[in-house]
Amino acid sequence: MSGGALPVDWAPSYAAVPRSAFLPDLMWPFDMDTGTSIAVSRTDDPGAWFGYADSDVPVVTQWDDGAHTGTDPGRVSTSSASMPSVVFRMLRDLDAHPGNRVLEIGTGTGWNAALLAHRVGVENVVTVEVDGAVAERARASLSRFGAAVRVVHGDGYEGCPEGAPYDRIIVTAGVRHIPFAWVEQARPGGLIVVPWGTHYSNGDTVARLVVAQDGRSASGAFTGPVEFMKLRAQRLPLVVHSDYVTGGPTGRDESTTDITEDEFVGDRFGPQRFALGLRISNCHCVVADKRDGARPVWFYGLTDRSWACVMFRDGDTARVWQGGPRRLWEEAEAAHRWWENAGRPGHERFGLTVTASAQHAWLDEPGQSVN
Repeated sequence: MSGGALPVDWAPSYAAVPRSAFLPDLMWPFDMDTGTSIAVSRTDDPGAWFGYADSDVPVVTQWDDGAHTGTDPGRVSTSSASMPSVVFRMLRDLDAHPGNRVLEIGTGTGWNAALLAHRVGVENVVTVEVDGAVAERARASLSRFGAAVRVVHGDGYEGCPEGAPYDRIIVTAGVRHIPFAWVEQARPGGLIVVPWGTHYSNGDTVARLVVAQDGRSASGAFTGPVEFMKLRAQRLPLVVHSDYVTGGPTGRDESTTDITEDEFVGDRFGPQRFALGLRISNCHCVVADKRDGARPVWFYGLTDRSWACVMFRDGDTARVWQGGPRRLWEEAEAAHRWWENAGRPGHERFGLTVTASAQHAWLDEPGQSVN
């Protein structure tokens, strides 16, 4: 496995529970060379199929909530098998031991549940899947493999109270708000491992939360960036550019900025996008592809029709246009300066605390809010 992400104590489970046993005959692995999802059939090309099944790549197993037909990729990927390196990073964070009771939110193919069953015992794993067809396929795969864990068709946002309390809860979908039901269903001192983020970007960061001894909160640091399909109840509705901007940005409130493209955009999984999302509430950012030396970055307000665009161009000062009641670029610029002044903190310096009434992110320690 690439990246050295396989913890030594999970190696026996990885060897005993192959991902290929849980993948459908037709799947769409993400090809790292082309940057696209491609259809691969086990019947038509078993060599390629097994090659991708054994590779450290994500594999889409459903498009468009099951409405998609044919071999071409659909519009939106809605179920998948995650990269093995990501799976085992999160299992490492979960720190599950034999005999622990584990709740999984988001069954998907069933591979993660089977790995957990090998580790803690089949009778100790409960997994919840919101899509009935996906749940049934996973149930069949788990039974066929000999790891017939309990698969519940239901809304994972509500957890699975009848199986509580759990020693560990792991979530395999990105969330924007953590339901307190998960905290209530975990034992005091138990762990919740969940990809969390803001609507600012599609990126998530894995939160490793420890449930307080009084059960009234859960808190912990983030461990690193990931990107997951979002919990269906928390998907961001489609942001339609034309609802915000008509006729292009020319002629609107115009200015410039001395922040450069490299400083602001950074890497796709870099910490600055995550940090800015913590500071700029109710905003979605779209980093467009770079063409002919120019890259536009768009900001859309999620509670009104405010918008902004910064155009980075090689060898030139970036230009900015804004519209609506909020000055979104000014908010973004201030958030970026805050991140710079804080020493450009990485994901691991941030953390999250969840209570029955709120959730808040912090920097370095729970009392130091980022908002």
